[in-house]
Amino acid sequence: MRVTERLKAGGRVFSFEFYPPKTAEDTAKLFNTALELKALSPDFVSVTNSSSGVTPYRTVALCGVLKVQFGLEVVAHLTCLAHTREEIAEICGGLKKMDIANILALRGDAHNVESGARRRDYDHASQLTADLKKTGGFTVGGACYPEKHPEAPSLEADIAHLKEKVSAGAEYLITQLFFDNAFYFKFVEKAAAAGINVPILPGLMPLTGYKQMQNFTQMMKVSVPDALRKGLERWDGDKDGLYKFSVDYASAQARELLEGGAPGLHLYTLNRSKAAIAILKNVKGEPAQRPA
Repeated sequence: MRVTERLKAGGRVFSFEFYPPKTAEDTAKLFNTALELKALSPDFVSVTNSSSGVTPYRTVALCGVLKVQFGLEVVAHLTCLAHTREEIAEICGGLKKMDIANILALRGDAHNVESGARRRDYDHASQLTADLKKTGGFTVGGACYPEKHPEAPSLEADIAHLKEKVSAGAEYLITQLFFDNAFYFKFVEKAAAAGINVPILPGLMPLTGYKQMQNFTQMMKVSVPDALRKGLERWDGDKDGLYKFSVDYASAQARELLEGGAPGLHLYTLNRSKAAIAILKNVKGEPAQRPA
C-alpha cells in the first residue's frame, strides 16, 4: 500500500526509520529490530540513503528485504546531489523490480558529498521530485524543517522552497527531528497559509545522552528546550535514569502532537527498537506528564 493511501484511510499513521548497516553484526541487529518493531504493525518503515552517492543499492537491497522477508511497507530515501539523471533512473528501476512504490525525495547534505562526486544534474529536491513524478509508478514524499533548513535565510524563504517541492509532486512531508512542539505547530500553520495542504508527519527521536544533544544542536541547528537540557544533564552517567527520562519526554511530546492534530508519528530509531517500542506503547496508553 502507498503511504498516501494510509494517510487518507483515517486514523494515525505510525512509522519507523532505519539506515543500511555496514557490517554483518549490525545487519543481524537491524533484522532483530525490524522483527520487534513489526509486532507493533507500523504503517511503513523508511530506509535512508547516503548523500555521498556511494552504494545507493544498499538502500535498495535493504528495502527489498524488509518488504519481501519481513512484510513491511517500505519508503526508500533517494538523494540526488551526487547522482546524474541516468543514475537516478537506474536506481528507480531497481526499486520497481522490488515492487517498492514509495520514495522520499531528498537533495542530500552537501557536506557529505565527497570531493569530485557532486553532479550538476540536480541542485534541489524539487527537481528530483519532478523527475520521479514523470517516471511514474511512485508515491513521492519530501522532507521539511520546522525550525527551517540550516541553509535557508528565514523560515518564510524555506517554506517558499517547500511549496515548490509540493508543486513538483511531493504528496506528504516528514519533518526533521525537533524537541519543542511549538516549532511544529507554527510550521504547519505557516505552511497552510502558504498553500501547502499535504499531510506533515512529525519526526521524533529520544536523545540518549548529553553529547548526542550537542551534536544535534551543532550539526542540525535544532533547538533544545531547557527542560530537556536540564534532564539530560541531571541523568548523564545514569544509563537507566537517562533512558527513562528520554523516553518519557519523547512520549509526552508525541501525545501533545497527536492531540494537537498531527496525522501520526515518524520515529527515528537509529536501528534500535527498545525506545521506539516504549514510546509507541506509551502513546497508545494512559496520558503522562512531561518529566521535569
